[in-house]
Amino acid sequence: MGRLNRVALGLAALAAGVSVLRRARSPRAYGDRAGDRWLTVTVNRSPADVQPGGALPAPLDRFGDRLEARILPAPGDRGTELAVRLKETLPARVTSVPARLTGKDPRQEVRTALRDAKALLEAGEVMRPDAPPTTHTTPAGKVVGLLSRRSGGEGVL
Repeated sequence: MGRLNRVALGLAALAAGVSVLRRARSPRAYGDRAGDRWLTVTVNRSPADVQPGGALPAPLDRFGDRLEARILPAPGDRGTELAVRLKETLPARVTSVPARLTGKDPRQEVRTALRDAKALLEAGEVMRPDAPPTTHTTPAGKVVGLLSRRSGGEGVL
């Protein structure tokens, strides 16, 4: 591995470490707990299309009574805001950075279902990237792959 590749790999690892430490030390906004926050997406469909017959879209309906949902017209007549959160109060250890990194935060599954519901409502399918995207891995590609796996499939680090 060339010197430039090692430097790039080291800088990427350092940036990831700093990001994790910042999230771990940052105070919670407004004093609320992370597990009580609403997870929201804007869907480019009417409210009637988002919740036909009073049921949540397919990826979210499997949570049953565990989810609380709000469906409101988006500001500026730009579709619908779909917001969900888990009804049960989650302990801080379950929503911590280590829990997220190990994939044990229950909100990760809700975020993924919310993103899949948006894709299904807007495009009719959930698009997944082709694997493998290249024929050989590079050092920078390994870092990106590691960060992608650590994001829990939810698109958030």
